[in-house]
Amino acid sequence: MKKMDQKINLRYLMGISLVSAMGGLLFGYDWVVIGGAKPFYEIYFGITELPAMQGWAMSSALVGCLAGVLVSGAWSDRYGRKKLLIAAALLFLVSGFGTGLANSFLLFIFYRIVGGIGIGIASNLSPMYIAEVAPATSRGRYVSINQLTIVIGILAAQLVNWLIADRVAVDATPEQILHSWNGQMGWRWMFWAENVPAFLFLVLMFWVPESPRWLASVGQDGKSRDIFHHIGGADYADKELKQVKASLAAAPKEDFGFLWKPQMRKVLIVGLFVAVFQQWCGINVIFNYAQEVFSAAGYAVSDILFNIVVTGITNVVFTIVGMYTVDRLGRRALMLMGASMLAVIYLLMGIFYYMQVSGFALLLLVMAAIAVYGMTLAPVTWVLLSEIFPNKIRGAAMAVSTFALWSACFVLTYTFPILNNLLNAYGTFWLYGAICLFGFVFLVKILPETKGKSLEKLEEQMVGHT
Repeated sequence: MKKMDQKINLRYLMGISLVSAMGGLLFGYDWVVIGGAKPFYEIYFGITELPAMQGWAMSSALVGCLAGVLVSGAWSDRYGRKKLLIAAALLFLVSGFGTGLANSFLLFIFYRIVGGIGIGIASNLSPMYIAEVAPATSRGRYVSINQLTIVIGILAAQLVNWLIADRVAVDATPEQILHSWNGQMGWRWMFWAENVPAFLFLVLMFWVPESPRWLASVGQDGKSRDIFHHIGGADYADKELKQVKASLAAAPKEDFGFLWKPQMRKVLIVGLFVAVFQQWCGINVIFNYAQEVFSAAGYAVSDILFNIVVTGITNVVFTIVGMYTVDRLGRRALMLMGASMLAVIYLLMGIFYYMQVSGFALLLLVMAAIAVYGMTLAPVTWVLLSEIFPNKIRGAAMAVSTFALWSACFVLTYTFPILNNLLNAYGTFWLYGAICLFGFVFLVKILPETKGKSLEKLEEQMVGHT
């Protein structure tokens, strides 16, 4: 195995992985940039006193996201991964330009939905594409690049928002903000900045080859072998193509309905649970609640900047840690570690809130939660979703799982204010801790170890051949 690994064209493999992972970067940027623009476009469109419209502006991209996921599943199995990723790049470009140009709230929402469709496609296909080109022994590390680019995109959006926006006086009135640089042009440039990586993504995707596994699934064996050969040499190409063809021969390509057949039940349950659990572990609440936590910890000056630096950099650093541990410690070990450690952290946070403890100790717990998530559930979820499903139905299965993930994200975001009002902060974090504990027990029972196994071997293990 070591001898074969030495023949892998690491520069080429890293290059195509980084380019395809730019979909993740744009996903992260687009998802977060609206937060920095929010105080300014709300005044511009006159919705500061309309909570429903504020919520619609923030969540409209999610509608497009769900649509993009569903479309990308069936279409990527039919037309290929590359074409759909190029389409995602175009959608990000259109969304970036259009949102920044919008002079009406209706157009603003329209272009946010367009960007959401791009997010849905990219979040589904970027990790799947990388999984289909990466060798089994290092697949986890390469797929984790997608999560790394997501958190880099998040940090980039936070920094761009901070750099573009002029400082707003504490006593500035809405009318003054409306007629300021921020109110007229600043928020537009926050969205326009996305066009730089979106254009690079579009151009570079034409250099990236089609997925060799998809090519083999549609009978283009020669092209498939050429790409495998470019990645790992002749012996590697022969071995990989043989495995793919054997898998396809034993289980011919199926339509979307195959997902609901009995033999798919186990793997679909694993995929759906992992996807939903990544959101219901509660970490997005931590991110959303971070500013309040920092304020409670005594950081009255430059709270927003501090939040940007601490959460963003922590996210990036520990995602890198996760990249280098996922193929060493394994997917199962990291998922169980994340679930158990988050359960303990939430328990302690709930106790701190109940006892009204603030300051540096609470801040450390928040950062610990972000660090644990960054190296476990965040990257490993995408690795698992990209590798556990059969070749013949991977696109559709990934789409269903990613749809479940985004739906869970919506439920989490929508219910947090309600839960926080009913249970208070301590009760809410205890609830998320209980969910993490349940997740740990469930994962112990259903989640197999997948590290170091070929996609075809995993298919045989998870589904079998019929």
